[in-house]
Amino acid sequence: MVSPDLIRNVVGIVGNVISFGLFLSPVPTFWRIIKEKDVKDFKADPYLATLLNCMLWVFYGLPIVHPNSILVVTINGIGLVIEAVYLTIFFLFSNKKNKKKMGVVLATEALFMAAVALGVLLGAHTHQRRSLIVGILCVIFGTIMYSSPLTIMSQVVKTKSVEYMPLLLSVVSFLNGLCWTSYALIRFDIFITIPNGLGVLFALMQLILYAIYYRTTPKKQDKNLELLTVAPVAKETSIVTPVSKDDDINGSTASHVMINITMES
Repeated sequence: MVSPDLIRNVVGIVGNVISFGLFLSPVPTFWRIIKEKDVKDFKADPYLATLLNCMLWVFYGLPIVHPNSILVVTINGIGLVIEAVYLTIFFLFSNKKNKKKMGVVLATEALFMAAVALGVLLGAHTHQRRSLIVGILCVIFGTIMYSSPLTIMSQVVKTKSVEYMPLLLSVVSFLNGLCWTSYALIRFDIFITIPNGLGVLFALMQLILYAIYYRTTPKKQDKNLELLTVAPVAKETSIVTPVSKDDDINGSTASHVMINITMES
């Protein structure tokens, strides 16, 4: 008989693969920025938010906070490095105003993480309390970011068009959230269940809206047809905005869904 832990690990590995793909989704956008040596109207905000989310989950997965959580450290550690590379490229090709803004936000995030680390390590002396405090912070920040699809969903209802809500991203986000929700329920972890459960809910809502409105979406034949750019906000969700035909996919997360996982013995 297959053990629950084995099933859980397999589900977690599948989720890791999907998460890694979502982390890499902005690559075409940053390749374009490098070629044009200009960030144009792209914003660094989604990548700054994802960076903080990754830092929180890496801290959560450390042995001193939540032992036996190697997967949470690896996937979010990889995400942390990828987001740092994106932000470095963004910084190099930004104007002075954007560089100053990025510097302020990065400094604020660094100070916040330092305060959290010191407060948790010095003020909480058991793994249970440390996991509770850091896990709550992860859920709060994740929930704020996961609410982002409400904007695009309201636009779909208003315009009766799914033009700016890509089906593939919604499907992948749904599968991603489903993997990690299942993973968390096999050996219950509320801090994984809440954000990824929300990711499943929002992605499912997008799929339902797509089924309702895809027939009423105008079919544009103009060669200047607007395409899509996706900015990651969190693991199972993304913000979608229109750009010109020559623009690339500006991804993340779905998210930049940030994937929140914990291995337990």
